[in-house]
Amino acid sequence: MKKSVLTRYRVMAYVTGVLLVALTLGMIGKYVLHLGGAADFTQVVSIAHGWLYVVYLVFAFDLGSKAKWPVKKQLWVLLAGTIPTAAFFVERRISHELEGRLAQDAPATVKA
Repeated sequence: MKKSVLTRYRVMAYVTGVLLVALTLGMIGKYVLHLGGAADFTQVVSIAHGWLYVVYLVFAFDLGSKAKWPVKKQLWVLLAGTIPTAAFFVERRISHELEGRLAQDAPATVKA
């Protein structure tokens, strides 16, 4: 597995997580605080999150298949983009796990 597969997953996890937190705050502003303009904000953010979540799913599935994860772990990572802040915690755990594996798989370079 290449490091670029992990990097693109990490980027999309952060983007998805930030948009989901923004969407949650927008919904609170719209339905709880009745803020003006919150309806337009939530509409834009929800559309962006929806489309970018699909990209996140593709990258997360690609990462999971290359890392040979069991189905249960793969589903947890895929669903992390639907729970506010979960994407950040899952990304951190996955990154630590796979960076160690990538370091072991990388050929040793000799400096001359």
